[in-house]
Amino acid sequence: MKKILEELTHIHGPCGFEEDVGKYIANRLKGTVDSIEVDGVGNLIVSKKGRQPGPKIVVAAHMDEVGFIVKKIEENGLLRFEKLGGHDDRILLSQRVQIKTSKGFQSGVIGTISAHMKKFDDPQKVRKHQQLYIDVGATSKKEIDSMGIKVGDSITWQPYIDQLTEHRIAGKAFDDRAGCAVLIQTLEELDSSNFCGEIVGVFSVQEEVGLRGARVASHQHNADVAIALDTTAVSDTTEEMMDQTLALGAGTGIKVLDFSLIANKKVKNHLVDIAEQQNINYQLEIFPGIGTDAGELSLAQQGVPTGVLSIPSRNAHSSIELIDLNDLDATKELLTEFVKKMKTSKDYKFNLK
Repeated sequence: MKKILEELTHIHGPCGFEEDVGKYIANRLKGTVDSIEVDGVGNLIVSKKGRQPGPKIVVAAHMDEVGFIVKKIEENGLLRFEKLGGHDDRILLSQRVQIKTSKGFQSGVIGTISAHMKKFDDPQKVRKHQQLYIDVGATSKKEIDSMGIKVGDSITWQPYIDQLTEHRIAGKAFDDRAGCAVLIQTLEELDSSNFCGEIVGVFSVQEEVGLRGARVASHQHNADVAIALDTTAVSDTTEEMMDQTLALGAGTGIKVLDFSLIANKKVKNHLVDIAEQQNINYQLEIFPGIGTDAGELSLAQQGVPTGVLSIPSRNAHSSIELIDLNDLDATKELLTEFVKKMKTSKDYKFNLK
């Protein structure tokens, strides 16, 4: 699965520009799933049926990564940019970026002042992204044009992966290419003879700008249950706001609550039961500072019992996201076992008796 993740993270695919990610996934899953289609907003939707009729589960992972878009070209060749998704302005300075142009990929850097200029500046000042610029080495608008760079071109962090230890890796776009890798691997390993019903994989678009792809996809299938796969921010480092409730390497996160969803209690409990029966490492996640596609999936049709499996991550929405491969494997194992044991919608609904 690490190889899949490495290939996925090297693909340029910020919000609204996910097509190349979808092409990679579709080509990989040909012959593995029963159907592959793309809807009007760009979601890649695949389906795999089990040996007998049974419940339908929708599993979503978003293809987009946080990025930027070229907003303006200055006379001296510097580029102004706008955000695609949530960023922290404090970490933008001196970062390497990649621009997708009409002539291919162009590297650049988000500029900053020299350390020698610090004494003439306010060292406590955090400049907003509108005040920053990307330097691609050009000296004029004319040179920018010759490089094929236009207003509206998409920008991501420069792709890379670093193997830090045997199980921990750093790179860009793990949110949510890690979830995509889990879903791909699950679909490839899941034998149709081992489950009943149908698994619908939704590789969604524009999650980072408001769960837009999931909103469209959620109404296309009358699902019995839905699961979103996403990363989540851990709280195991030394900053003062960290409460040590979610840790890297401690297992997959089983969502209880975030700002987009209060997880269905019976789906959550079923995931916990399976994890304990199969000795899969897990941790319960309550984190109001995050939202996932599950928020939209749960509101489809007359409502869908929905849960989330979260891959713990450090440095989320930065160029140096960090995950533990053991957590990735635990997420895949729990998803696979849940598909094999999934119940119908009525089994997850409130019981009034």
